[in-house]
Amino acid sequence: MNRNALKAIASVGLVLGGATGIAGTFAPSTALRGLLWGIDGTSLVIAVVLLALVYLRAGHDLVAGGFLVFTFGQCLVLASAAMTLDAGAPVFGAGAALWAAGLALVSVPGTLPMFVRLPGVAAMLLLAIPAVQLLLGEQVTALSKPLPFAAYPVLVATMLGWAWTLLKRPPAAA
Repeated sequence: MNRNALKAIASVGLVLGGATGIAGTFAPSTALRGLLWGIDGTSLVIAVVLLALVYLRAGHDLVAGGFLVFTFGQCLVLASAAMTLDAGAPVFGAGAALWAAGLALVSVPGTLPMFVRLPGVAAMLLLAIPAVQLLLGEQVTALSKPLPFAAYPVLVATMLGWAWTLLKRPPAAA
């Protein structure tokens, strides 16, 4: 596949995923939220797997691995998209834990620009807290405030940074 097409598909997936994810957060019904989060999750799985391939080909194995771990978390979150918030909470918690771990692997190494890495580290911390709470059995849902609700804009900012970097500053060979 043409590398420009791959970068375009990944970037569109990141933007579409971020937009529909935020829109789903404010959806007035469970059905609409499930649909929007389903589009969000599917778009992000495709986009982030393609990101992993780009970074793997460039020799940035740790970052590529981080994108794959993030994808595994996104798959879990996608599995809970059509559930009620309470029913999906344990699956969401596991997904958020993997999101946080993936964000750490992507954001801590110096591969990406600092303006992308900083929100990535912030999103990692903001997602790790409710993930731990859920794994400890606390009553937290995907829309609990302040967290994880406040983490989503930071996560979307990180994903927009990934898209920008992919289009404007693709990874150099390691």
